Amino acid sequence: MPINFYAVLGPAILLIVVIEFIYCLYVKNGFYEFQDSMSSLGTAIINQCMNLFVAFLVLIPFTWIYQKASFSHHEANWMTYTLGLIGVDFLFYWFHRMGHSINILWAAHMPHHSTEELNYAVGLRSSLTQRLASFLFYWPMLLVGISPGLLTEIVALHLLYQFLGHTRVVPKLPSFIENIFNTPSHHRVHHGLNKQYINKNYAGMFIIWDKLFGTWEAEVEEVFYGCNRPSLTWDPTKINIQWWVYLWNDAVETPKVIDKIKVWFMPLGWRPPGVSPLEERKQLTKETQVKFQTKAYKSSYAYIIIQLLIGMIFMFFVIGDKSPLSSLEKTIMALNFWMMATVWGGFLESKKWSIPLELIRVITLPIFLLNIASKYDLQLWFLSTPFLIGVGIICSFYVLVIKFNNTSENRSLATAF
Repeated sequence: MPINFYAVLGPAILLIVVIEFIYCLYVKNGFYEFQDSMSSLGTAIINQCMNLFVAFLVLIPFTWIYQKASFSHHEANWMTYTLGLIGVDFLFYWFHRMGHSINILWAAHMPHHSTEELNYAVGLRSSLTQRLASFLFYWPMLLVGISPGLLTEIVALHLLYQFLGHTRVVPKLPSFIENIFNTPSHHRVHHGLNKQYINKNYAGMFIIWDKLFGTWEAEVEEVFYGCNRPSLTWDPTKINIQWWVYLWNDAVETPKVIDKIKVWFMPLGWRPPGVSPLEERKQLTKETQVKFQTKAYKSSYAYIIIQLLIGMIFMFFVIGDKSPLSSLEKTIMALNFWMMATVWGGFLESKKWSIPLELIRVITLPIFLLNIASKYDLQLWFLSTPFLIGVGIICSFYVLVIKFNNTSENRSLATAF
């Protein structure tokens, strides 16, 4: 049975995020910004649950290819893992490179670059469509005998390695490592908005692909992060669909049918004839970049942290191998997580709709989970009646406190947790 690395490695990855956060807080280097980090972590919770859906979608066609078209079948051992990682990394390089070159693939990848920070929380931010799009590039691995189950394990390990590169804390490593592997230094370049860093260092694990195919750039000057058309929101839905909306609007507006199709598959920057011009944006520099920040609801930071901890508990319950939930029940929980992250964005932007939406969520979630606990006779502390009712009451009261504390029109930016 394939190992669910997404569930197994999840706690370790979160521990790495916490350790880096505490270190950055201790040395006061400013590498974490609360609003950006909560947006990334909320998106991460959503994606962890949606990974199950993506795996289900790709399993059927991948199983057919493996059974009908593969040249051989290989058992899982250290050799197949090693060769599989090399093969996946090579295919990922081209997927990643095309993701920065073709409109439809950039739409799937762009949310990962929407943040103006770089830290391990950013390493968890990816779009809902990127994971699905990446699997479309991995099917050749099935032809050489890597089973669908083994392939998902290898991809998960590959994702773990990619995650480790999203940090400003780790300096350049010894040259024998930098010359072969994709290191934090190389990946900082990839996320950079500096002119010489744009569209460089696509590798996931081995930087040799970039050196072979002419896309490598060394980290020399200090890197600053983001993209030239930022999302300007903490709402996970808007972050995920931003570029899709751009493309859709162009496809609707352009008069020719052929251009309505071409716009999705043309290089970045190409726009069809007959569409409204976009606002001109100059190449940013570290000096001219103004990072996105919003006026948050007072008292909301502590509430968001509490919800993050609660959300993590239920996320691991949903994605765990021993979870008894049906596909429908997991989908309902994933939608609840989506609502949770959306509310965080609303609180951070002082959106009036976020308070009633959160009240609905914190009242209906305990009812749903109490039914789950009763249906499967689950004796878990976080599904006990006292805990769920208590959390529902306390959270509802806290949301009303936030509403009361923000009735004044002169709301100030919350600065304390």
